[in-house]
Amino acid sequence: MPATLFRPSRRSAPPPRAVRHPLPARRTSRRGRQRLGSWLSRNRRLAIALLLCLAAGITVHQLTPPPADTATALAAARDLPAGSALAAADLTPVKIPPQMVNAGSLTHASEATGKQLAAPLRKGQLLTDSQLLGPGLLTGTPPGSAAVPLRMADPSSIQLVSPGQLVNVVLTGTNGYDQNTPAEVLASSVAVLWTSGQGGKTGQWLGTGESDGLIVVAAAPEQAARLAGASTQGKLFFVLVGPPGAAG
Repeated sequence: MPATLFRPSRRSAPPPRAVRHPLPARRTSRRGRQRLGSWLSRNRRLAIALLLCLAAGITVHQLTPPPADTATALAAARDLPAGSALAAADLTPVKIPPQMVNAGSLTHASEATGKQLAAPLRKGQLLTDSQLLGPGLLTGTPPGSAAVPLRMADPSSIQLVSPGQLVNVVLTGTNGYDQNTPAEVLASSVAVLWTSGQGGKTGQWLGTGESDGLIVVAAAPEQAARLAGASTQGKLFFVLVGPPGAAG
């Protein structure tokens, strides 16, 4: 019996798969530009508006200066007359540029509460130590200047003078035989720092309530030496004078 040859059956090969090749980069970018151009052509007005907004934002950003540093200072919350004893409600903190802060600026209400104004303050005006009764009033005076209290012979005359005015301090006395001696000018053109007419308060320098007829003047060292104890030598008066070089 002839040998039968068995041949292995041939399995059908799977169909070849389709290979997808990525589109070239140039074709992709071209399609993106075409889509963008198509969108712009349909939304031209919207695109123009967006570009204008972007340009305006860039311009504002470039022209707007960076926020500056600020400092805190105290200002009058209302008009305050000279002689006022300051309370916390009289002052308000404000933000100012740092370059406006000077050595005498007050930044905390506790630094000024209870102290007396030597000059009036307008609402919003910044407060410094030179506006308070105390050593700060001697700011800017020559080295060695002193604040000298004087009791005037005529207490009512105090109403005629206010801080900042210049006066000549005059002494009149007797020779022991009830004869008046020539008047002597003890100090010329001294600035008045405080008067007892400012609310009747004595402030930092004066520790007594007997302030009638008192004024405090800023005196140079040689003037202070002549003024000290002058009220025991006779009667003191003042004469109002103008600033040096003033016309008239």
